[in-house]
Amino acid sequence: MGRNLGKTNPLNERDLEDFITLQKTKGESENSWSIDVQTQLIASQQYDLSAKNPNKKEEVALRQPQAILEEMKALDEESADILNSILELI
Repeated sequence: MGRNLGKTNPLNERDLEDFITLQKTKGESENSWSIDVQTQLIASQQYDLSAKNPNKKEEVALRQPQAILEEMKALDEESADILNSILELI
């Protein structure tokens, strides 16, 4: 799926095509998962019924600290230039 849903971007029929197709055969895709309720969430009384795919790994692009510091320095210099421009106008 990979899109944000909300008031201005609701679910539509295209979003459910995969579900409807797989529902007929009880098949699975990368967006679906199954659990054994006897040995997992319900039986262990965790009751985690959230709609989060436990098999999908979130990829987070982390920047190197040096790159972050360089960007901060550049932004500080830009802010100083802007402030100097404003002070010259006054």
